[in-house]
Amino acid sequence: MKNIQNKWLRGAIPALLLHCSIGTVYCWSIFSQEIASYIGFSKGAVEWAFSFAIFFLGMSAAFLGGLVEKNIHKSSLIAAITFACGMAGTGFFIWYGGTHQHSVLSLVGIYISYGFIMGIGLGTGYLSPVKTLMLWFKDKKGLATGLAVAGFGAAKAIASPIMQGMLDNMGPTGIYKMFYILAAVYFVMMMIGHFILAKPEGWVEPQTKSKEEGIIATLKTEPIASYIGIWLMFYINITCGLAIISQEKMIVKCVGLGAYAGLISTISALFNAGGRLGFSAWADKMKDRNTVYKMIFALSIVSTLIVLFTKGIANGAGNVALIIFVLALIFIVNAGYGGGFSNVPTLLSDHYGMGNISAIHGITLSAWAFAGLTGNQMASYIVNHVGEFVEVSGVKANPQGYQTVLIVTTVLYAVAMCLSLFLVRPMKKVQAAA
Repeated sequence: MKNIQNKWLRGAIPALLLHCSIGTVYCWSIFSQEIASYIGFSKGAVEWAFSFAIFFLGMSAAFLGGLVEKNIHKSSLIAAITFACGMAGTGFFIWYGGTHQHSVLSLVGIYISYGFIMGIGLGTGYLSPVKTLMLWFKDKKGLATGLAVAGFGAAKAIASPIMQGMLDNMGPTGIYKMFYILAAVYFVMMMIGHFILAKPEGWVEPQTKSKEEGIIATLKTEPIASYIGIWLMFYINITCGLAIISQEKMIVKCVGLGAYAGLISTISALFNAGGRLGFSAWADKMKDRNTVYKMIFALSIVSTLIVLFTKGIANGAGNVALIIFVLALIFIVNAGYGGGFSNVPTLLSDHYGMGNISAIHGITLSAWAFAGLTGNQMASYIVNHVGEFVEVSGVKANPQGYQTVLIVTTVLYAVAMCLSLFLVRPMKKVQAAA
């Protein structure tokens, strides 16, 4: 009984506390326009804060993975402090921008606070509980990591209505006050997670001569092409997911469901979380966890092709069948986006063992960093340069641009499928530490 309690108290619960806090980074679209209006800059200029946050999430995970491997208590403490300070700093620079309209200092301060400082908290907080969960749930690693990473995906669904309610009820200055309140709440949640997070008793880290030697030696246990394939298909899945998800709101408006955009966003966030848990738990029953990625890419390709061939975005308004196709695309992409995240650490552990998994997982998350800079920006560039904005269902939208985004993502998904089929080496699960 004590061991069962420890699995949840020392592994799952602190993981959820950490991931449900840092996962609110995806709530950015809720308040980005309010920030832009309050400080006197365009929404496009402010949007870079989110891109920087995802970039530094991946890069901090890549560079601090060794620290997480060595000391999860130090890394989780760093995560709590930097995430809360970054959020509070964002609130301060929003306040400053409101009193000094069009101030470059306020914009740069938001980039540094939300992007760089919070980004460090995101990367270390994301990594800290993952290996611990896999150690506690050795027979169901996918279920365990899926549960935690689902918290990251579900955070948007949980926090979005709360944030929107705060913005609606706190008046004109509510935008920066909200960040102060959230900084305090998430700091408490993450500190509780930090204090109770612990690895199973008796686990001894394998000894290596140095962090670099250990990682390189572990990666050399398989052809390097296999790891490159994992990194690239992870990068492509995130890039395509962000490209479609970033245009989700306007696509929904194009098919005449603008009044339900908030509800659909919440449902898609639940699919994101469900994909993280469902795909990873399902993969526990498979001989080769890479099969899950083949399924994710196949579903994504089929759903995008259906919308492309039916021109569902342009012709969807008033057509129930086409609306269903478009919504199915949005929900499938969200589920696959989440499932791609939750299966990476367990796929890596199946190939390379548990010895350096936090460090290797951290390096692999650099794919997330670069996808954070390319996914949204690629979609925005296509929408702004292909087709034209016309009146659709009462809003200015660019159906041809959104369709072109789907063409590009379909091609990329096909490339990822080829990587999964031909480059990532099939392998039986490694049970022992590498």
